[in-house]
Amino acid sequence: MRLEQRISVFPDAREVGRRLAARVADAIRNQPAIVLGLPTGRTPLLFYEELAALARSGAVDFSRVTTFNLDEFLGLTPEHPSSYRRFMQRYLFDHVNIDPARINFLNGAAADAAAEADRYEHAIAAAGGIDLVILGIGTNGHIGFNEPSSGLEARTHRVTLQPETRRSNAPLFGDDLDAVPLEALSMGMGTILDARAAVLLATGARKASCVERLVTGPITTGLPASFLQLHRDVEIMLDEAAAQRIRS
Repeated sequence: MRLEQRISVFPDAREVGRRLAARVADAIRNQPAIVLGLPTGRTPLLFYEELAALARSGAVDFSRVTTFNLDEFLGLTPEHPSSYRRFMQRYLFDHVNIDPARINFLNGAAADAAAEADRYEHAIAAAGGIDLVILGIGTNGHIGFNEPSSGLEARTHRVTLQPETRRSNAPLFGDDLDAVPLEALSMGMGTILDARAAVLLATGARKASCVERLVTGPITTGLPASFLQLHRDVEIMLDEAAAQRIRS
């Protein structure tokens, strides 16, 4: 199915978060033991806020849900205040009734990064694969921490972060760019594309150029998000600002 047929545009970022939360809540109700792939960063914050509100109201039950997050900074322990693991605990896991044993995360402090990447791939396979993955998109077109390059890794791997990506993550580190790790661990594009369904959310004018290239441009490793054009079941949820170049 062409991406153009699966795009929804909403008035603002709050409404995107609300609609996506409702979409995920419906998926959980229909499949209580669903396996979710989850993103981090600023874009999904309103989505997590809305999803947590649904959970508090009793509208969604996370007790049988399994989660796999997309990425983690290399060198950070799960307890590090700037780790994505702590981010997820703060913004989602502390607010829903998820079983901690069903939360899966890459360990950025693992002694052997390659072995940790292999462990994660085996854990995803053991869970039966990811049913629904929620994705953000970086201002340079990255998905997870799959950065633009001459080639993309298919499976979970170690990656060097580009300066633009590190700048985008500086707020997690007190706006100290030097404190942002140079490397990370990330699901590969093949792992992401293996998910049975995917939803990409993008908000704000800074994402408009990448969204335009994702929707209308060629598939290229220079824009990792463009590989979503190959997926059989993708939805794109945008606010007006992020959609401005595809609506003009």
